[in-house]
Amino acid sequence: MRLAKFGAPVAVALSGLAFCLLASAPLGWRLGWWHYSFGLYRLMPASAFVAALAIAFSVVTLLQGRSRLHPSALAMLTAALALSAVLVYVPWQYSRTRSTLPPIHDITTDIENPPVFKAVLVARTAERASSVNDRSPELAQLQKSAYPDVLPLVIALPVASAFNEALHVAQSMPGWTIVASDADAGHIEATEQSRWFRFTDDVVIRIVAREGESRIDMRSTSRQGRSDYGVNAARIRAYMSALRKRIE
Repeated sequence: MRLAKFGAPVAVALSGLAFCLLASAPLGWRLGWWHYSFGLYRLMPASAFVAALAIAFSVVTLLQGRSRLHPSALAMLTAALALSAVLVYVPWQYSRTRSTLPPIHDITTDIENPPVFKAVLVARTAERASSVNDRSPELAQLQKSAYPDVLPLVIALPVASAFNEALHVAQSMPGWTIVASDADAGHIEATEQSRWFRFTDDVVIRIVAREGESRIDMRSTSRQGRSDYGVNAARIRAYMSALRKRIE
């Protein structure tokens, strides 16, 4: 009887607490209350744990007291179950992605001679970002194994035309902010912030002549952390795909 009476409010309270923990993970980092790692590796798992408790409490309440539950209590339990399922899935998905990808955050289409950052260096220094000069042989091997499809794009256009196309596509990429563009040097730099934690990633694009054609290389690097959850490789794929479609 007690479970039928208090089960729904407890399940809703637990799911609400889980939601607050998950929401506060990026909020505290963005407000400077704690380091991003506390949000990612402490608050998010805690949110999933509390949400799992809410699911268990909801299921037990439904199994043992469904016949005595008021319709409003059934609605509360259903809402708690749905919300808690989402709150368990999000941290789980982050953890699964992190465990299946190598702990790298600097991806490029040219691992032997990656494009060089210039314009974003001051901002990276101010943010105490990781070094863009530390590309060890181990990093190259990890990238080859994880992202063999991240390759340069060679197009049958002169450098000037290729630069214009590359810049146009960069300007059209959702969320990108163009920091610098130099047609003479064939150099473009941009930044993009993640939607949730508002991490800033830096992008550099290089266009050079290659036997009557143009070769376009790209590099995407995170400012914080060791693992990027595959975001930088995905960004390069998206940009190269958009550029290829425009040219074709």
